[in-house]
Amino acid sequence: MKRIKLFFYLALIMPVTFLAQTKATIIIENNSNIDRKKTVVTVNWKNILERYPKIDTSNFVVINSKTKKQVAYQLEHQNSSSIQNVLVQVDVKAKSKLTLYIQEGKPEIFTVKTYARYVPERKDDFAWENDQIAFRTYGKAIEGSNEDAYGFDVWVKRTNKMIINERYKLADYHTDHGDGLDYYQVGHTLGAGNMAPYVKDTIRYSANYHQWKVLDNGPLRSTFQLIYDEWNAGGIKVNAVKTISLDAGSQLSRIENIYSYDDDKSMSLPVVVGISKRPAAGNILLNEQQGIMGYWEPTFEKNGTTAIGSILTTPTTNMWIDKTQLLAKTTIKSTEPVVYYTGAAWDKAGKITDAKKWFQYLENFSLEIKNPLLVSIK
Repeated sequence: MKRIKLFFYLALIMPVTFLAQTKATIIIENNSNIDRKKTVVTVNWKNILERYPKIDTSNFVVINSKTKKQVAYQLEHQNSSSIQNVLVQVDVKAKSKLTLYIQEGKPEIFTVKTYARYVPERKDDFAWENDQIAFRTYGKAIEGSNEDAYGFDVWVKRTNKMIINERYKLADYHTDHGDGLDYYQVGHTLGAGNMAPYVKDTIRYSANYHQWKVLDNGPLRSTFQLIYDEWNAGGIKVNAVKTISLDAGSQLSRIENIYSYDDDKSMSLPVVVGISKRPAAGNILLNEQQGIMGYWEPTFEKNGTTAIGSILTTPTTNMWIDKTQLLAKTTIKSTEPVVYYTGAAWDKAGKITDAKKWFQYLENFSLEIKNPLLVSIK
């Protein structure tokens, strides 16, 4: 009987003790009609410090209030010596709230779910990946060769593990060794959603990137910059800096481009996002009103089907298909950032297995951009 009474006594006091340990509380609110699954949420570090000024960055945990389990997090620096944000990966059901507690404690070792790096051993490639998909783009050393390409490349994968280093080490990434491969064809197109100026009805491709900088590198978000030397875009001298980030769980990278040019700063520069098109028939989505462009490629008998998609956040003035690619046009101004999202999926990964699912994924992603989760600290 005494043991039973003790059990109930502990059950009553445990929640009080648990809350007493809490130094700050994060409230994440989803006001949309879409469940948010494995979403990386940004929490402002200064707001946390206001509630928990003596936080030890090496000795704190984030706890899910319902499960009482630790939540994976990342301290995001954005190339600064000081912390800018805490990133957490969570599920938040539609029309609901999630409460997280910040407490003193030893954090678990979190699985690395994103990774990016410069690849000098492969002609200045720059590659990035998460637990769903991988990409690469081309650098200075490959310029002028028959391997050069203007767009983003896709490395399909069917594993949650990071594969970039292993594939470069094997130097046989065009063969599927059980976790995927590189069979995507870029050529003289924008590939899987690169952007370029569109002047006098012509795409004005730049050379490849010549400088790079990693800003953050996992475990939940990897962010880097690619810097392009000045080029002649149909009579306009243009420079570009592309800041690319990829979150764990996402099929799409976030791209923030800043173009600068010497002409009239108030002049709008037309630009296009492009997706390479195959000769055989595939399924195409061109939603000009929502800025969504999707492509379910024709199936390669041996390698399966790759899906590509891009979502613009600025007004889309036109979408069309030419002989080699799908194109979405918008306009930008000198030194003003333009943000869009682009990425891919593979049917053999088993998650997105047909065109309908891919187009639905893109439409939901667009809705998520327009209805961000609300974050508050108490």
